[in-house]
Amino acid sequence: MKTSPHQTLVKAGDRDGLKELLRRRLVECGWRDEVKLICKEIIKENGQDITYDALLAMVTSRARSRVPDVVKKELLQKIKNQLLAQEEKLKLT
Repeated sequence: MKTSPHQTLVKAGDRDGLKELLRRRLVECGWRDEVKLICKEIIKENGQDITYDALLAMVTSRARSRVPDVVKKELLQKIKNQLLAQEEKLKLT
């Protein structure tokens, strides 16, 4: 049975490194601060009674659409490179 790219990255220990890279890049580009402002805006509009789940549902699509293309492309390239490296290792064994 074939393993998924996600399973391959987890088994190789690369997933955590990719998550950390993504976190750093999002902080560097100001995305995290922008999402904080969006959350504050939503809370202000809906009052303090808003639940975490409701806030998450309202902010998710807006936050995803604001991830810079350069960050998406960099992460995708890193994932491709790591999957290709894993594939090469498997061929050599």
